[in-house]
Amino acid sequence: MAGNAGASAPRLGAHARATPAGGLGRIVLASLVGTTIEFYDFYIYGTAAALVIGQAFFPQSAPGAQALNAFLTFGIAFVARPVGSILFGHFGDRIGRKSTLVASMLVMGLSTTLIGLLPGYATAGAVAPWLLCLLRFGQGIGLGGEWGGAALLATENAPQGRRAWFGMFPQLGPPLGFLLANGLFLGLLLGLGEPVFVAWAWRVPFLVSAALVAIGLYLRVSMEETPAFVEALRREPPARVPLAEVLGRHALPLLQGSLSIVVCYALFYISTVFALGYGVGTRHIARSDFLEMLCVAVVFMAIATPVSAALADRFGRRPVLMAAGTLAALSGFLMPRMLGDGSPAEVLLFLCIELGLMGLTFAPLGALLPELFPTRVRYTGASTAYNLGGILGASLAPFAAQLLLERGGLAWVGGYITAAGIVSVLAVASMRETGRG
Repeated sequence: MAGNAGASAPRLGAHARATPAGGLGRIVLASLVGTTIEFYDFYIYGTAAALVIGQAFFPQSAPGAQALNAFLTFGIAFVARPVGSILFGHFGDRIGRKSTLVASMLVMGLSTTLIGLLPGYATAGAVAPWLLCLLRFGQGIGLGGEWGGAALLATENAPQGRRAWFGMFPQLGPPLGFLLANGLFLGLLLGLGEPVFVAWAWRVPFLVSAALVAIGLYLRVSMEETPAFVEALRREPPARVPLAEVLGRHALPLLQGSLSIVVCYALFYISTVFALGYGVGTRHIARSDFLEMLCVAVVFMAIATPVSAALADRFGRRPVLMAAGTLAALSGFLMPRMLGDGSPAEVLLFLCIELGLMGLTFAPLGALLPELFPTRVRYTGASTAYNLGGILGASLAPFAAQLLLERGGLAWVGGYITAAGIVSVLAVASMRETGRG
């Protein structure tokens, strides 16, 4: 099954020759801006979970319990994401990529904005955390349909030989969204002070999401359907139930794709959400100082992303992903020394290493996951693989890391990263090469 996917992969970019150069530029911008906004929405919650969600939405109990509850709500969205990938994938494979991407952004943006308006535990009592969980589920539904559609928008329009490069642009959305989210949080902390930030200013980034979504919707409403999807509809009717076809005919690529992305999620959410909570709560690093470190470190992710994509077009997806996954597995051994006992400079270096490795492991997946599936079920297949990997690698990552920290120390948390790297390397090693461009 994986071999069939790889054999058919060159057809992904074959239709892109009909797309004008100006059209390609607009398509790249739409895929980049869309994922930037979607990941901004997602990351502001992760940052808020590490800083204020526990004390704002849960009763005043032990601080550790508040942190665990906050990280549990963080994980809810990852449970919802496969539901979103199935829902939006179904319509994306049946009626088209364009309208489905517009709908996913609306769901995500509305859920995020409402979180910013939600009353806390002091005002609404036990209702507050339940409403928070509901809106967090909505965030996950929206993001579940976003990445796969954005990746298809880029790769199904890509020129022959450059699918990994074009598939890299949606992958740049995470570092850009992260910089935007953390930069805004940092500005609020520095400009208004920590008491005001904790009291109400943390809500501002959630409300800003409404304006950002309006920009993304403008770009997406004005774009064209992908040539590959139009050609697939011309040849045959769409799959009646895309998920059933993926499970029945492409179960192995689905499993391989899901496991291949586990290390990306583990790297990112442990080195950001967990590390932020650990750095502020245990190392007593000021919130603003740690956010500054993360803003510097995520630049290394942004730099590594195009480098990895270019290498994946030149040498293939498998060797790049296997090398990056191996380095990621080894990086877990650095955590106790650098994050736990290191100077601020060593903490910063550790964050730069982890997020740089995140970029190396993440970029080729923008081409790899779509290449594993034929056009008629590509939205469902790529999105489901991507989001199932999120459940395994990220949904419980901050929560599990917190438990591992309490029971075994940072060495056990580093072991989580190492295990995730091994899982992804073995998954990629089991595949055939899907294409060199």
